[in-house]
Amino acid sequence: MDIYYMERALNLAVKGKGLVSPNPMVGAVLVNNEQIVGEGYHKEAGGPHAEVFCLEEAGHLAKNATLYVSLEPCSHHGRTPPCTEAIIRAGVSRVVVAMEDPNPLVSGRGIKLLRDKGIEVVTGVMEEEAKALNEIFIKYITTGKPFAAVKVACTLDGKIATRTGNSKWITGPLAREYVHQLRHEYDSILVGINTVLADNPSLNCRINSPYIRDPIRILLDSKLRIPSDAKIIDSSPTAPLIVFTAANNQEKIMELAEKGVEVIEQKGQTRVSIDFVMTTLAQRQISSVLVEGGADIIWSFFQEDFVDKYYMFIAPKIIGGRKGVPLIGGDGIEAMDDAIKMKWKETRFLGKDLLLTCYRELF
Repeated sequence: MDIYYMERALNLAVKGKGLVSPNPMVGAVLVNNEQIVGEGYHKEAGGPHAEVFCLEEAGHLAKNATLYVSLEPCSHHGRTPPCTEAIIRAGVSRVVVAMEDPNPLVSGRGIKLLRDKGIEVVTGVMEEEAKALNEIFIKYITTGKPFAAVKVACTLDGKIATRTGNSKWITGPLAREYVHQLRHEYDSILVGINTVLADNPSLNCRINSPYIRDPIRILLDSKLRIPSDAKIIDSSPTAPLIVFTAANNQEKIMELAEKGVEVIEQKGQTRVSIDFVMTTLAQRQISSVLVEGGADIIWSFFQEDFVDKYYMFIAPKIIGGRKGVPLIGGDGIEAMDDAIKMKWKETRFLGKDLLLTCYRELF
């Protein structure tokens, strides 16, 4: 029964996907006499936690009940009061936790506090599923760097464009719809200037949902070549555009600023480094990045060891030719023993296209 109710808590937590960053997704279920008397999930950063919604719904029925929660209840004052205090006040007698809070500053403290108050606490129920759900939060809170996922769409022969640069469309509508769902889930989306010059993308989120969230747009443009009429500049009224550059072009910077574009200059460099970008994003509490850049940008993320997850959409098409644009650029490696190793996670079909999902490292 613990697994049954924890699965329900995890399903509730998923409702916060794309809406709670930089916080984790959390779901909670309260059970009394084998009946669900309260449910809740974390809906937005800065808002009440899942346990609070759950306890409010249960009311007096929370007394002597069992609380199932997908993440260790918080025991510290942040933007909201500690959930442990609410659990203790409500008279909950047993708490089942999927995983401890990975934040090294608070991990285990909530569990200890509940046990010190005489509440039975069970941990580790569906722990791996809970970790997978909050893989972005775990990476961000434990390393101080955003979770980076690379998305590529290619043909069977590993090309992302023809020799003329044409790439619309490699994959079909279902695969492209899935990409827009990913954009909703990640804090930001990143491309290089060559993608903007070649495709002039909007980089917004186009899904049929009442809770659409456009990702923050990140552009790597070392020489500041972005056209003043690029779609990326004004394609979203809610998501800002941040341009990283190594060019000291104050006139162009002022021109972009007048259009609402923020330009961040990496001084003393000829090319923007991925480490500089990721560090800057982390400082702004941007906890995840979906990389949709071209072949060279993708190689830079791999080369600087920032790729956590890899989405590879493969269309049943052949382009052929030596001049077709390859999936990943750069100089590559010299010896097979030095190849970057990935681990398979999932395969699925989206219409006629195949999606392969891999991790650089598994938690």
